[in-house]
Amino acid sequence: QGQLVESGGGSVQAGGSLSLSCVASGFTYHSYCMGWFREAPGEQREGVAGIDKDGSAIYVDSVKGRFTISQDNVKNTLYLQMNNLKPEDTAVYYCAMDPRCALLATAIQALGITPSLKHWGQGTQVTVSS
Repeated sequence: QGQLVESGGGSVQAGGSLSLSCVASGFTYHSYCMGWFREAPGEQREGVAGIDKDGSAIYVDSVKGRFTISQDNVKNTLYLQMNNLKPEDTAVYYCAMDPRCALLATAIQALGITPSLKHWGQGTQVTVSS
């Protein structure tokens, strides 16, 4: 069984930047997609960004132009560069992996589907103060 381990969360003032990483290990899929999700206190887990093996990325509107998702297929690592952070970005950030790329892409954009994704990391806290 594979494992996803996030790192890089922390606290920053509004307008600052943070970079998250997610290392994948132990997976044997030939093809898969990965994404970042976040969950604020009292809120549903929501999609942030997703990427396929070829590097095609999608973003939710609230982070477009501020966040960049990328991956290093040699290091099996997913990244999320977050710039111009806002207090409303405060949440626990999770990386996810699923061989069903269409489902993951849908989950990025729609609430309620995220629990169906196959693999999740443990989450990392991002706190943005005003």
